[in-house]
Amino acid sequence: MSYFAPYVDSTGFHMPTYSDILEYLLDSFKSIYGQDCYLGNDSADYQYISIFAKSLYDTCLALQQDYNNRAVTSAVGVALDGLVKSNGITRKSASYSTCVVKLTGVVGTVITDGVVQDISGYYWDIPGDYTIPIGGEINATAICRTIGDISALPASISIITSTQKGWTAVTNEVSAVEGLPVETDASLRSRQALSTSLASHTTIAATEAAIAAVENVTRYNVHENYTDSTDEFSCPEHSITCVVEGGTDDDVAMAIYLNRGIGCYINGTTVVSVTDPDTEQTLDVRFSRPEAIDIYVDVEVTAFTGYTSSITDEIEEAILDYLNSLQIGQDLTISALYAAVMEVTPDITSPLFSVSITAGLTPSPTDTDDITIAYNQVTQGTAGKINVQVV
Repeated sequence: MSYFAPYVDSTGFHMPTYSDILEYLLDSFKSIYGQDCYLGNDSADYQYISIFAKSLYDTCLALQQDYNNRAVTSAVGVALDGLVKSNGITRKSASYSTCVVKLTGVVGTVITDGVVQDISGYYWDIPGDYTIPIGGEINATAICRTIGDISALPASISIITSTQKGWTAVTNEVSAVEGLPVETDASLRSRQALSTSLASHTTIAATEAAIAAVENVTRYNVHENYTDSTDEFSCPEHSITCVVEGGTDDDVAMAIYLNRGIGCYINGTTVVSVTDPDTEQTLDVRFSRPEAIDIYVDVEVTAFTGYTSSITDEIEEAILDYLNSLQIGQDLTISALYAAVMEVTPDITSPLFSVSITAGLTPSPTDTDDITIAYNQVTQGTAGKINVQVV
């Protein structure tokens, strides 16, 4: 190609390449100062002209990005933030991990604004006052001081850093609900596409989109039973059942209330009383939290030349990432486990290992079939439940 001025037509934005711009400037220089001018790569004139060429090319790239920022599919950063506002959504900000902890101490002790620490060194605040009742222990919610997806496995929050008289111990019997990093452009684009269902013809799609927009919601599943009888999942006739991970109970309930179908029963195990912002009437809104089920995976690895011990850890991490990426009610496929593991090898045409994988709902699985997950369940994986053996 040869140099041309940047332009926009029906097919989009067009601009010259860096080499086209450089060649154009070199030819223009010769037309002014003579064709016998020396413009080799080592000449000062060439170096000077190349600086101009680079500047013009950078300007073209900026024009390209400005053009791309006009569409949700290609916009980035604050430009994307501005575009999605037309759909009534905003980028989700980062949030803090939370965890239910058990405070143990002398009956009657008042613990005020406690601070605890986990085994990884992260500090967790326990805002407010908690009085140790008869029985010597009480549950409280701890909030991690470090923003983002900080994890804490059971029994990992065990250090009292703000010592108070009568407070003797702290522990967590459940894993922390991890916070979220700032929402990525890719995630925001995906949610924008879903948000168009907010004004859809079906209230199910609108309800799903509203739940997805709730702050800190990570996964969700909206199940509808439009028949005249209870379905195979024990959901009542003419009902919807929303299963939601993350978000506060009040925010999730309000999203369901504002987008539910008229006259449709709202099924679930969590009940929240919602007040209509317009009529001030109250209604009980129900939804469910997902039931986490453990998946046991055995991987037998045959090592080839070049295999190192670090690859074992990478295989384990790849399986964990796959299990934890599954949506609520999404079946687990053995073939997907193979695909996740084989992504660890740099060159699939010259693999560093071969694998044999079994998975199931019980330890030492022998199943090689896909695993069906209930509509209200979500898989979870931990290193202790994944056995990677090198032979």
